[in-house]
Amino acid sequence: MSVEHKVAVLVGSLRKESINRKLAHAFIELAPAELQLSIVEIGDLPLYNQDLDDTPPAPWTRFRDEIAQARGVLFITPEYNRSVPGVLKNAIDIGSRPYGHSVWNGKPGAVITASPGGIGGFGANHHLRQSLVFLNVPAMQQPEAYLGHADQLLDAQGKVSSEGNRKFLTSIIEAFAHWVDIHHY
Repeated sequence: MSVEHKVAVLVGSLRKESINRKLAHAFIELAPAELQLSIVEIGDLPLYNQDLDDTPPAPWTRFRDEIAQARGVLFITPEYNRSVPGVLKNAIDIGSRPYGHSVWNGKPGAVITASPGGIGGFGANHHLRQSLVFLNVPAMQQPEAYLGHADQLLDAQGKVSSEGNRKFLTSIIEAFAHWVDIHHY
């Protein structure tokens, strides 16, 4: 790869000490030079309401512009009630509207789910992938990234806790770099 790709990172948790936010920062550090990862904030987005499409709130416009400028999208999220957190679903809806003007269309994506539990957000991962199919976001299939016991992947400072974990997380972000590189839209 010789081309740099700007990638939007969406974190499905708003919590200050979120494992998923810490993982997003770890992936930013581990990303190959070809990927320019940056977190696109979603916590300030008012709930989607079609009545506002003609005069969208400023946070909607900011969000849509940031996603539109990205070459790919990396979703890093916990699982809430066996599904996607509401704040992330709201962001997806805002980016997909108004109908026919989706900022997601054709952008390569990857889904990473993480939790301190054993199944690593399996339900959220698959629910999110269902939405991505409709949005025409080709989602990376392998390696799958259900990060169970994710609280053990990073140390207290948010750094990758072991060389084995570093290699594992690096393999995910390098595969995603390749995925973004080969999916031109």
